[in-house]
Amino acid sequence: MSQSRGQLLAKPDSGRVAPTRCNQGAEQTSDEEQRKLDSRLTSSPRPALPLGEITVEHYDQTFDVNVKGLVFTVQKALPLTTKGASIILTGSSTGVMGTPQFSIYSATKAAIRNLARSWAQDLRGTGIRVNVLSPGPTKTELALEVVGEEAFNALGSATPIGRVGDLSETGAVAAFLASSDSSFMTGGEVFVDGGLAQV
Repeated sequence: MSQSRGQLLAKPDSGRVAPTRCNQGAEQTSDEEQRKLDSRLTSSPRPALPLGEITVEHYDQTFDVNVKGLVFTVQKALPLTTKGASIILTGSSTGVMGTPQFSIYSATKAAIRNLARSWAQDLRGTGIRVNVLSPGPTKTELALEVVGEEAFNALGSATPIGRVGDLSETGAVAAFLASSDSSFMTGGEVFVDGGLAQV
């Protein structure tokens, strides 16, 4: 199954992150793919269903996009990834805490955390780093659509900081992980969640 996934590419220390699309299962190499990659940030949608309403289709789609799609996107990009590069996987604060209706989604984010640990070992000696960036409640159109504005703002109020996050705050941490400033970090997870899953 070929699924389109959102990606961000960044040149370390360039201060620029450019969106691109990666098509799992694509046979041709695009002009963008022919360039060497310094950093890659992967992300995915946020489906929500409570226990008792989870379907095989929901389970398959969530794991296919969040885990299977991530594995094969990173694997396809690996030959293009240069020494000193940074692979940034998108986790979530829900990967380390119980969240109503998000059990399947949360399980995929826990899997992503473990992939980073294992891949840091697999990539030992290559000079390629892999870390997880785990946002908490961050104001995006998709988050508002899935959770609803009222519930989303209540979630933001529950953080020790007392508000939802802004995309620029998550972006700043992604830029840090893509830069040489994080050159001694691999196999780790950085939370940008207002303390939601930390206290």
